Amino acid sequence: MCGIVGYIGKKQVAPILLNGLERLEYRGYDSAGAALCDTEGDLRVYKTKGKVKLLEELIEQKDAHGTIGIAHTRWATHGEPSAVNAHPFYSQSQQLAIVHNGIIENFREIKQSLIEKGYTFQSETDSEVLIQLIEFVKASQNLDTFRAVQVALSNVIGAYAIAIIDREQPNKLIIARKSSPLVIGIGDNKEEFFAGSDATPIIEHTRNVIYLEDEEVAELIPGNAPRIETIQGTTKKHTPCYVSLDIGAIEKGGYPHFMLKEIYEQPQCLKDCMRGRITSDNEKVVLSSIIDHGKTLVNARRFVIVACGTSWHAALIGKQLIEDLVRIPVEVEYASEFRYRNPIIGEHDVVIAISQSGETADTYAALKLAKDKGAFTYAFCNSVGSSISRLANTGTYIHVGPEIGVASTKAFTGQLTTLALFALALASEKKTISSECIAELVNCIASIPDLIAKTLEDVEPIKQLAKRFVKQNNCIYLGRGYNYPVALEGALKLKELSYIHAEGYPAAEMKHGPIALVDENMPIVVVATMDKTYEKIVSNIQEMKARKGKIIAIVSEGDNTLREYADYCLTVPQTNHMLEPLLTVIPLQLLAYYIATEKGCNVDQPRNLAKSVTVE
Repeated sequence: MCGIVGYIGKKQVAPILLNGLERLEYRGYDSAGAALCDTEGDLRVYKTKGKVKLLEELIEQKDAHGTIGIAHTRWATHGEPSAVNAHPFYSQSQQLAIVHNGIIENFREIKQSLIEKGYTFQSETDSEVLIQLIEFVKASQNLDTFRAVQVALSNVIGAYAIAIIDREQPNKLIIARKSSPLVIGIGDNKEEFFAGSDATPIIEHTRNVIYLEDEEVAELIPGNAPRIETIQGTTKKHTPCYVSLDIGAIEKGGYPHFMLKEIYEQPQCLKDCMRGRITSDNEKVVLSSIIDHGKTLVNARRFVIVACGTSWHAALIGKQLIEDLVRIPVEVEYASEFRYRNPIIGEHDVVIAISQSGETADTYAALKLAKDKGAFTYAFCNSVGSSISRLANTGTYIHVGPEIGVASTKAFTGQLTTLALFALALASEKKTISSECIAELVNCIASIPDLIAKTLEDVEPIKQLAKRFVKQNNCIYLGRGYNYPVALEGALKLKELSYIHAEGYPAAEMKHGPIALVDENMPIVVVATMDKTYEKIVSNIQEMKARKGKIIAIVSEGDNTLREYADYCLTVPQTNHMLEPLLTVIPLQLLAYYIATEKGCNVDQPRNLAKSVTVE
């Protein structure tokens, strides 16, 4: 969940590292640090608690020369956020320095063994244990650093992405990964190399990258091709990939926050998501994954979707889409629970992973478990070349561009869009609904970007509503059918951004316990569009009003009935009920955003959260 950036070449390294850390700060912002080294082996480590800006201010006052360096922005796992626990870490002799993303699960045993050998530790982290182990292996077995890293990593249990500098070999940068992403950027004529947790910190320097695979170690020496081996010593060859990321997509573009920018990008993002996947006559969906694997998919016994957080909410909607349109049973699992409960999975099952980053540790592990059990695997990811997308048998990219704000917005609507396209393409393949029905739904989904744009035209009522409810401590979100997961997502956004306790429920479940919470101080957000559950949810709202609850209703355009019962109404355009979540989620994203900004919260970097959860 932390961010790593590294460089080796002829340029001064400090500006490259600091700029890279700013690009990666969405991955963690508890502390930051950098190790700088010159060709003479002068190795210096600077680190501080807090954000990257504080590290920049520190380095401005220090000796910042050097042409090789590693840097890190931290989301705390082992050890509280502090300068002492910040990366990089020296080895005991200060010959080596390391940055690490991941968790070493057997660090206690390794640490105790090293203490018995005379090693001392300055921090509470597992990462310091790892660099001490590498130094011990290097010294005790008389190995060079590359071999020492291989041997040390073969003795650790857990996940890692690491970058290491050795002051005795200042012409080399050594990196390695397992279950945590790491990419190599290749400069012109291989005269310089970059390393990053993803492509964002290196994209302005090079677009040619290598994605390291699990248990691979790379040695980067300017002028040479990267040396890549497994930790067991097997030589590996990788063909560099071209990254077409737009630098403008990772800038705020005049918006006060990335999150607000990403909310407003959704109309264009969804057009990008659909481009080339809907025929010119708006009558069919064409997905290469269905063309290549349609028979396997339509003959599946069942689908199992594994996901976490917002992606899990998208999965709940995907379940309804697939079951309604394709008539194949679908189960939705938390990826974090799936892998530990001995699931019954076989060769007639399709296991689908949904992950914005494509690096979510739990989702990756769940998908790998399913693949090992013989299931056919499918991935919905946003990040091209990510670990989950490479692991799956096939899949569909979301193509909504990089999402920097920690709270997911455009990735959620992108996931819903691709899930709808997937269900429509599969329904056409299986012939479970008529071509006329498919054409009608395709026309509806093609109109969604314009309907979202219309929804975003007037946000003033949402801003005013945010001011009224900014001091609340609790909130309930309700929905039914396709909009029940939207209620869950709305509650999650409020919790993530404003730290207000919020819970989502199916509206009819209120009378089975939660209604005891309702009084005149309880805001209740109800997604109440004019679908087949409309009359039922009106009754649910009347039950809340009878207990003096404050009703905020998301209603369909033209609905005047609910204005009689709701205290506040936010309107969305009408569309097919299966696609309503793409519209009803928009005011909930904005409501959470504006409440959080009214409270003065950092909406792009909420406390205790990071964008990509690459550790368990």
